[in-house]
Amino acid sequence: MTEMKKQFPKGFLWGGATAANQVEGAYDVDGKGLSTADMVKFIPKEERTQDHALDVSREEIEAIIAGKVEGRFPKRDGVDFYHHYKEDIALFAEMGFKTFRLSLNWARIFPNGDDKEPNEKGLDFYDKVFDELLKYDIEPLVTLSHYETPLNLTLKYNGWADRRVIEFFTNYAETVFKRYKNKVKYWLTFNEINVISLSAYTGGGVLLEGEENPLEVSYQAAHHQFVASALATKLAHEIIPGAQVGCMLARMATYPATNNPDDVLKAQYENQQNLFFTDVHARGEYPSFMNRFFQENDINIVKEVGDDEILKAHTVDFISFSYYMSLSATASPEGDRSAGNLMGGVKNEYLESSDWGWQIDPKGLRWTLNDLYSRYELPLFIVENGLGAYDTVEADGKIHDDYRIDYLRKHIEQMKEAIADGVDLIGYTSWGPIDLVSASTSEMSKRYGFIYVDQDDWGKGTLERSRKDSFFWYKKVIGTNGEDLD
Repeated sequence: MTEMKKQFPKGFLWGGATAANQVEGAYDVDGKGLSTADMVKFIPKEERTQDHALDVSREEIEAIIAGKVEGRFPKRDGVDFYHHYKEDIALFAEMGFKTFRLSLNWARIFPNGDDKEPNEKGLDFYDKVFDELLKYDIEPLVTLSHYETPLNLTLKYNGWADRRVIEFFTNYAETVFKRYKNKVKYWLTFNEINVISLSAYTGGGVLLEGEENPLEVSYQAAHHQFVASALATKLAHEIIPGAQVGCMLARMATYPATNNPDDVLKAQYENQQNLFFTDVHARGEYPSFMNRFFQENDINIVKEVGDDEILKAHTVDFISFSYYMSLSATASPEGDRSAGNLMGGVKNEYLESSDWGWQIDPKGLRWTLNDLYSRYELPLFIVENGLGAYDTVEADGKIHDDYRIDYLRKHIEQMKEAIADGVDLIGYTSWGPIDLVSASTSEMSKRYGFIYVDQDDWGKGTLERSRKDSFFWYKKVIGTNGEDLD
């Protein structure tokens, strides 16, 4: 029996991924408005009461705006990509990037979100970024909304809880589609859209304090995003010849902790709750398993006439997702919990953990790819995968990050296996190719990049960029189209 040759397809889109609120900085430059991310304060690890620090209350926002809150807001500064984009893109090109995933900051283009006219300086900035990418034949992959809702929409409408935000979003989408139609082919609507059910403020600019049924508000906001995503997909297909529009999911692949049928059912439930969001995008309708969930949680989704038809008519062209780890579920209230971002779960004794308690599971990526492809039979795109770790700069200035190379190598090997299994995988953008401010903790010390940025958790440093060992390794991987992983 001849062994199947495992290789990446010709034209595979290798690259890296970032978010505006984590890299750009320049939060009050050239007419940009405030976003929800600009209100997230850095809380040192020893002072945090949970493993993430994302949600902000209305009272806190008002106090921050009034200047009554001391401290640092790292996402306002990022790593100053706004003024370093040429240097950073040149480094991406040196690695051989075929694509670069970035997000537009909605508040840079429409400072209040509901403005009638866009901010020209904001539009011009992204023109320059796209031109720089295209100079090096790097395909932009652009996220419309990546954890950065214009703050005014939160304060005035409670973000995506209000249906009127659909119109503001589609106006924004139409504006950028028309502006960049000759520069950007690949688009994503909402980053990790399922996060709105875990952190409504992060995912949708929604404030839940005082709400009688917070879960209902979160899922109603998600419905508004579904409709907006479908309408944006429609617009992209109408405005941009050959446009490819994808959804984006934080894939929380969940195993049963044991073969106890109760654990198996629990894991199935967790997977269904996660894949509900891709079901709507890819199949164009709410899956029947959500009926029971809505009923048991007293959730009534208000739909307007035509919503179901819009969802059905404008499904996505491909499915993109983030994958960092797998989870384990048990029906038992006991069990050792694992740490990690917004995601919980019990510890899996077969897996190692990262510095932040995320359980590392490369083979789970193969399982995830096969599972998603068999479920939807749409092209798949891994748009986030990487290792957040502490890096040490040696006396000679070098950064030896073999642990990052090992993590990425093992995941890329499993991507090869999935392609051999028959999965249509079109690209891979590691998170994040340059050190950036952490989404979940606002730390700089939690580093992902191939490129080191001289900045600490308190914003001190020269912002000088330098190449880690992984930089040269990833360059070799791309240059051989994934053949040389050593």
